[in-house]
Amino acid sequence: MNHLPRGAAAALLGLSLALLGTGVAGAAPPASTAVPSAAETARVRLELPPPTGAYAVGRDTLHLVDRSRPDPWVPEAGARELMVSMYYPARPGGGRTAPYMTAAEAQAFIDDRELTDVVSAGTLSATRTHARPAAPPARGTYPLVVLSPGFTVNRSTLTLLAEELAGQGYVVAAVDHAYESVGTAFPGGRLLDCVACEEIAPGGYGVVPRGRAEDVSFLLDRLLADRHPAWRFARMIDPARIGMAGHSIGGASAATTMAGDRRVRAGANMDGSFMEPVPAEGLGGRPFMMLGTGDGDRSWTRDWPLLDGWKRWIDVTGAGHFTFTDVPVLGDQLGLLTPEEPLSGKRSQEITRAYVTAFFDLHLKGVDRKLLDGPTAEHPEVVFHTEG
Repeated sequence: MNHLPRGAAAALLGLSLALLGTGVAGAAPPASTAVPSAAETARVRLELPPPTGAYAVGRDTLHLVDRSRPDPWVPEAGARELMVSMYYPARPGGGRTAPYMTAAEAQAFIDDRELTDVVSAGTLSATRTHARPAAPPARGTYPLVVLSPGFTVNRSTLTLLAEELAGQGYVVAAVDHAYESVGTAFPGGRLLDCVACEEIAPGGYGVVPRGRAEDVSFLLDRLLADRHPAWRFARMIDPARIGMAGHSIGGASAATTMAGDRRVRAGANMDGSFMEPVPAEGLGGRPFMMLGTGDGDRSWTRDWPLLDGWKRWIDVTGAGHFTFTDVPVLGDQLGLLTPEEPLSGKRSQEITRAYVTAFFDLHLKGVDRKLLDGPTAEHPEVVFHTEG
């Protein structure tokens, strides 16, 4: 869980066999596996699965600046900055869909993971999404879910989950935290890289969820402001129904955020070690779900008894660290999943979308899908823990 880059644990993100399977990033693929060339994958049109909900999906992009605090990684840069993708239920309509990521972001990722011989920046950045930029919003108010990505990972890697939740009737804020990804585009033609990767001392990763908790509280302040909220469609958000989920250290940050901000009513951690422990006094009885790979993370065993509200610990048989992101879906289309990888991209996204949506449906909408009651024949890979 929470595999950390550059001297921590080496497998964090990449459309590579090492990342998609069970190996270490940078490890050579099995000799029997034929890896497609960049020229071959350039002919592939990558596409995320369409959302399954009743709503069309819109997307806006926000640049937020917290002038109350300097950036923790690059203080000389000035105030803390965030990039946020706002997904929301929209009215039906046609037109172009939002880009998956910029070409510069895609190239930075590919360069960092040494994947230039495997996939081109053009292929990755052109991945087809299903959200339309600036689409007219659907009427009504909706719960808000904040999504925080893994360390070094651009927020785009949570696009399929964000679009699914928006299609099911949620507003979603997917956040990029400055200097914590290998490449995130900011206004002014800036591409900020992962300064934090070099700055964190061994064993010091707890500072990341603490900083992200501050980021999310600032984001909520700006979205819920009575006067001049940061988002033009902010009135769509029901301030009494807010949740947070994240992948890897972004999932751990959901618990840290809840510990300090009572506005977040429910949280989900997708395969992230609790670098910042759950407080001894718990989370005030608020619900929390952990989705994992079953690899025996000690922090989950340690913190499970401290979760003092409704809780679930769910492992997915055959899952890898990136099962709960877009990575397996794109890897399947690029022919990068090895025969030894038991969970396909199709199953990865079906399980992730089903269980995360069911969790927020129950705790933010009061709708019980029964999926969280225990094992089902529909999802035989899913294992429920009853104790740590």
